[in-house]
Amino acid sequence: MSETLHSKIIGDGKPLLILHGFLGMLDNWKTLGSQYAEKGFQVHLIDQRNHGKSFWSEEFNYDILAEDLKNYMAVHELSQAIIIGHSMGGKTAMQFACTYSEKVQKLIVADIAPKFYPPHHQPIIDGLQKLNLSDLGSRGEADDALAQHIKDYGTRQFLLKNLYWKEKGLLSFRFNLEVLSQRMPEIGENIGSNETYGGPTLFLRGDRSEYIQEADRDAIKRHFPKAEIEVVDKAGHWLHAENPKQFFEKSLVFIED
Repeated sequence: MSETLHSKIIGDGKPLLILHGFLGMLDNWKTLGSQYAEKGFQVHLIDQRNHGKSFWSEEFNYDILAEDLKNYMAVHELSQAIIIGHSMGGKTAMQFACTYSEKVQKLIVADIAPKFYPPHHQPIIDGLQKLNLSDLGSRGEADDALAQHIKDYGTRQFLLKNLYWKEKGLLSFRFNLEVLSQRMPEIGENIGSNETYGGPTLFLRGDRSEYIQEADRDAIKRHFPKAEIEVVDKAGHWLHAENPKQFFEKSLVFIED
């Protein structure tokens, strides 16, 4: 069996697997993960390949990311689970549910639709590539340097969570910037055109986000015939961070229904 994804497991009960988005990591879901655990779930916060503390690999597409999840469930002896995925993690979750339907009890997709998205993270990638980490002595210095390329404070803080001391005096990112920068088209890819998952599915979208449009409803229903689509108020693409209370409430009602 191939390498296993790194995870943090909280609580006991029905397995609930959570997948972060592009350039994210399991820490992004720590607070919500603890809340689900308090409601009686065994929460698996997972780092996808080339992210967080999981292994790095040249291979990167949604079929492979879904296979990683299948292998993870096998290692942890999970026959079935509830899956939550945000953005890129939502694409992984959709692909996994379509390919390994019997392993998914319920599916929650956060602010991403089953469609192709043109590469749109290039300014972020460019900004990250311009950082000379060997010259930086602190996270504050990294923020100052990154601010020259990425103006949005929240985006910078999200990215800088990935910084760590690789060795004394040398900062490094946890994500595999080299491979991810080369795989931008794959990150925007759609799931297979004829693939479907017939189980209970909830799409949550931020009311200030443009990732899921009204025009996407037909495609969502075609791939996920039982899908419900709900809106999280006062939230953009990072809806679980911008309105965690409502995200938690809506997801929990769906999970426990």
